[in-house]
Amino acid sequence: MPRKALIAKAKKKPKYSTRIIRRCWRCGRNHGYMRDFGLCRICFRELANNTDIPGVTKSSW
Repeated sequence: MPRKALIAKAKKKPKYSTRIIRRCWRCGRNHGYMRDFGLCRICFRELANNTDIPGVTKSSW
């Protein structure tokens, strides 16, 4: 879990637009973040396996 101070700092508007820190809305993780869903890879996999994300299925071939 990230510290509450880091989450609060990420929510503030940065001085420059390139300094935006995107975090997972579910757990607050910033690495492995997917912009399309707003989730980190771990939370994405959990929700996809539970079919909580519409249109996402596990691939099989």
